[in-house]
Formats: sequence, structure tokens, C-alpha cells
Amino acid sequence: MSATPLPRIRSLSFLTPGNYADDDPHAGLEATLRLFEYGERTGFDGAWVRQRHLEHGVSSAAVFLAAEGQRTEHIELGTAVIPIGYENPFRLAEDLALADVLSRGRLQVGFSTGMPHGELMAHLVHDGDWGTFDLSYGRIARVRDHLRGRPLGRADTVIQTPGGAQRPRLQPYSPGLVDRTWYGAGSLRSARWAGEQGLNLLSGNIVAGEGTDDFSTAQLALIHAYRRLLGPERPGRVAIGRVIVPLDSADAATRRRYRAYAASRHERTLAPQGPRRTLFAPDVVGTSEEILEALGADAALAGVSELRLELPYEFEPGDYEQILHDVRHHIAPRLGWRPARDDGPRLADRSRAAG
Repeated sequence: MSATPLPRIRSLSFLTPGNYADDDPHAGLEATLRLFEYGERTGFDGAWVRQRHLEHGVSSAAVFLAAEGQRTEHIELGTAVIPIGYENPFRLAEDLALADVLSRGRLQVGFSTGMPHGELMAHLVHDGDWGTFDLSYGRIARVRDHLRGRPLGRADTVIQTPGGAQRPRLQPYSPGLVDRTWYGAGSLRSARWAGEQGLNLLSGNIVAGEGTDDFSTAQLALIHAYRRLLGPERPGRVAIGRVIVPLDSADAATRRRYRAYAASRHERTLAPQGPRRTLFAPDVVGTSEEILEALGADAALAGVSELRLELPYEFEPGDYEQILHDVRHHIAPRLGWRPARDDGPRLADRSRAAG
């Protein structure tokens, strides 16, 4: 390895797509639930799931995380990200608060303002001229306002319930959940808004190329813009996402498949893509030594202390466990990370022999 200093990581988590087969969704969703349990057993600080509509993935992160909260005890449970344009702010806040209470305060909730498949879905979700509705930042702000648990109505407003008269507010109220909300920012504008609002910041392997063709330069600009606008009372968490695929305990056939996967996606990293000049970070695939070399040269990662592994779409459950195992045992410790609960010596090594 070179003498380049390695980034120092304090928190390690992973993001999984929650894949399943069209004719057997239960098997895939169950595998994702088990992956979260595996992550907890092996000491990861957080496990996150994508929310995806009309696809073979988790369509309701709140429902999924409520289930996961009953099968884990310590690990942070995150969603990255909920497309806010499809959500009713009050009802979403109710679902998130309920899931958070059931998990004893472990939810980390990420939002975005995009509307994937909007031409197919928007009219199914919204009545009337939905194109005139605020489906962007203001809708996220409304969710967060509800999560603060402020009473509704006037100062003297009460409602009658079977339990007696009470002041109306979001129920159940989960103190602290509003401070565990995140925004998935891909542009300077969105990073600034997240900082102004006091959300935590998620930045993955896709950003807008604003004034640069270099991914790391663009991502660092987002992080700096965000931090400049945070209030002094709100330090803000910043988590960087990277597709990291170690080869160490993979067999020969799996290694070839991983390298072919990375090669099929490499061309998009060579120049800005499309009218928005989208920049993609290269996938980091190789042995642990090769991956550490690449991470040492990652200028954006050097500026944060939270790393989130973005697991590739459409891999098998065994692939995901092998990736998490190798990162946890061969890479993360070299970055200064230590698990809060180290159960490693008691775990069976579920990796495959290297080919």
C-alpha cells in the first residue's frame, strides 16, 4: 500500500436494496430481514433499506423497519430514501413514529424529493391537479413539524377519547425522532437546504457536476455547503455512501462475477451524464488491500466519519453476507472503526473459501 493516510471511520452501516423475485416476495423480504440481523450480530452500527415503488423492493420502509425492530435490539434502522412526493406528511409521520417507538428509538429516516415513475404513480396517489402541489422541500418540513409532537388546534383544544379528554397531537409521540431525519442530497441547493433545516446529510455515489467534472470535488462542495449552514446547536451527521465489493473470501467464480459487474458500470464514471451532468463514483471492487488503497485516495470520505456500504442491486443473500463479512473484518478495522458490540469471536465464519 502507499503511504497515503487512510480515512478514519467512527460509524459503519450498510444500505440494501431489498430485492425479491416477482413470484416469491416473501423469500426475498425475509432474506433482507435476516441480513439486518446478520449486520447486528457482526457489529455494524446501522442497517438501511431503500424505499422503491413499482419495483421488486421495499415499497413501505416504515412497515419494513417496524418488522425489523422486533427482530433486532441495538442496530440503527434506516431508510434511504423515502420519495416525499408520494407521501401524506401527517400519515407518514404517524407510521414513522409508531415504528420508532416499537424499535425503542432506533429509526434513522432519510428523505428525497424525487418521484421515480411519477408518470405512472402520481395520479394514483394524489387527487386533483397534483402538478400544482408542493411535493418537494415543504412536504419534508411538514413531516418534521408533525414529528415534533406539537399540539393541534388552539391552546384550549381537546378531543374526547375512550381514555378521556386529551390535547390532540401526533400519536404516538417519539421524542428525538425529528433529530434522526436525513436528506439525500445530490446538488448544492439540496445540501444547503438540509443544512438550513438542520437535517442530517446523506451523500452517496451519485452527485450533480456543478462547476466540475470530478466526483470527489463535487461531493466535497456539497458537504462544505451543508456544514456552513448548520446552526451551532445542531452539529449534524454526514454519511458517505460507496459501493464496496471485497473479493477476499469470495470464490473464483464469484470474483469474476463481481469484476464483470463493476466493469459494466465503469463507463458512466468517465464523464458527466445527461443534461444534469450527473457524476458517478466508481465502484470499489478488489481485495481488501486494493480497496484500502482506493479509499485512501477518496478525498470526500476523508472529510467524514460515517461510511455506508451501498450493496449492489440483484446480488444473492450469500453475496451480501460475504461483502459485509469482509468489510467488517478486513477493511473497517484498518480505518479505525471498532464495533460497539464485538461478537466476532463467537460467530461462525460464513464466508466462502477463496478460489
